Amino acid sequence: MTASWFESPTLTGDRVRLEPLGVAHTDALLAAADDPAIFRWTASPITDREQAQKYIAAAVDDPNRIAFAQVSIATNAVVGTTSMYQIDPVNRSLAIGYTWLSRSVQGTGINPESKLLLLRHAFDQLEAVRVEWHTDEFNEQSRAAIAKLGAQFEGLLRKHRRRADGSWRTTALFAMTDDDWPTIAPQLETRTRN
Repeated sequence: MTASWFESPTLTGDRVRLEPLGVAHTDALLAAADDPAIFRWTASPITDREQAQKYIAAAVDDPNRIAFAQVSIATNAVVGTTSMYQIDPVNRSLAIGYTWLSRSVQGTGINPESKLLLLRHAFDQLEAVRVEWHTDEFNEQSRAAIAKLGAQFEGLLRKHRRRADGSWRTTALFAMTDDDWPTIAPQLETRTRN
């Protein structure tokens, strides 16, 4: 079971396909970075090709991270990225994050469907018992989106990560467990169909 935790599957829904992120996505990822505000809360903004290359290299080189390009089914265009990280097969847990979407597809259902695909993979294929999300305590949009998925707020992690400007961020921690999943899965499936 351990090896499958670190495989990079392609996950396909009705609106979005998650495919393993790689150097071939460089130009498409840069094109998707269509608004600097997307990166307000991230430590790795993408404003040019070199930054897109560095972002992809950092994601691919991290042994505890599986990064995906989010590809719109309707247009076959890369519209953002998301990852599974802090992968821990011994304790059957992982985190979902490093997510950003092109401004052009925000609010279209791509984000919740991406999360549904990742959660199905985590809970149904990997048999995870815990999935976490981490976001800046001040990122209200992200906090609301995570809560809307059905994840529970578990607290604040002080001085947890560095921001792009070098300051320390306090991280809001959310989680979902395998006990939650049977109730949340059908709700999330209904939400992504609408």
